[in-house]
Amino acid sequence: MILDDRKIKILYAIIKDYILTGEPVGSRTISKKYELGVSSATIRNEMSDLEEWGFIIQPHTSAGRIPSDKGYRLYVDQLMEHKAINQNNIQMIEKLLQQKVDQIDTLMKEVAKLLSLYTNYTSIVSSPVIHKTKIKHMQLIPLDTHSIILILVTDANLVTNNIIKMDIPADQNTLNKLSAMLNESLKGLTMEQINLPLIQELKIKMGIYGEIVNPILDAVAKTIQTKITPEVYLSGTMNMLDFPEFSDVVKAKQLFHTLEEKEILMSILSKNASNGINITIGEENEIEEIKNCSLITASYEIGGRKVGTIGIIGPTRMEYDKVVSLLSYISSNMDKLLEKNSDG
Repeated sequence: MILDDRKIKILYAIIKDYILTGEPVGSRTISKKYELGVSSATIRNEMSDLEEWGFIIQPHTSAGRIPSDKGYRLYVDQLMEHKAINQNNIQMIEKLLQQKVDQIDTLMKEVAKLLSLYTNYTSIVSSPVIHKTKIKHMQLIPLDTHSIILILVTDANLVTNNIIKMDIPADQNTLNKLSAMLNESLKGLTMEQINLPLIQELKIKMGIYGEIVNPILDAVAKTIQTKITPEVYLSGTMNMLDFPEFSDVVKAKQLFHTLEEKEILMSILSKNASNGINITIGEENEIEEIKNCSLITASYEIGGRKVGTIGIIGPTRMEYDKVVSLLSYISSNMDKLLEKNSDG
């Protein structure tokens, strides 16, 4: 169905006004606040058509209209304009993203806080899926005469310590040489790229210490297996109570309970993890408890590989343009930050 220009302008006015005020919008409001060059009677007729076609609805207690999920969908797909981020917020974001972090999880927590603070909605951020990342650095240090510690760092800045047993003692100088061999052979590789010929070659290089190659690779695999399910960070849950849409105590409790379930949050993010910005509105959400919400997500990458998702959940009358601009800005800048931190 194709709407003519006047209906488009009236629908746009209803959506913008309702997002701003949270109050149903009448024809007189549109006539006074928006210069459409037509009478209130004409606006009422156009609104009647928009309601008949499902783009707006009339709450039982009001003479005004509010957008439907279908109306919001038309808005985000065709009418929404890019909203620039103000300079103060850019500086705040860049200050966070310029921090050199030792653990990527720390950055994810801060990103979640920043998203909820800037939007006044609830943010959901997943940490990188570690099995998709590369080995950044490996270091062997002595523990005792027959044990060493393997320090493994991924390009997502996940740091783990693993104890490896050795039959042949080695001093720190020897372990430094072995560490150099490991990094020369394995740095920059994913687990899928470590094949049998590479392992055999590494064992030959390490000579009498080749016995520790298998335990080291076992430790790497164990690290990946224990981190294969990413962490999910939530911030600003209580922000939802600021919106009258969530004044119903029962519905609010159901929503909060859903947001406390990590598996549900991961399901929400994974189903909305397509490339670029993804927007699901109201009834489009598969989970019942968030069918009166909208969810906007953006994926972020390390070295060109999508490894995680950031998202905002709020009422269906959320400021879509503001949230889309914010998520686009942060996801692209976080890509650069993570790539910078993953360099040698």
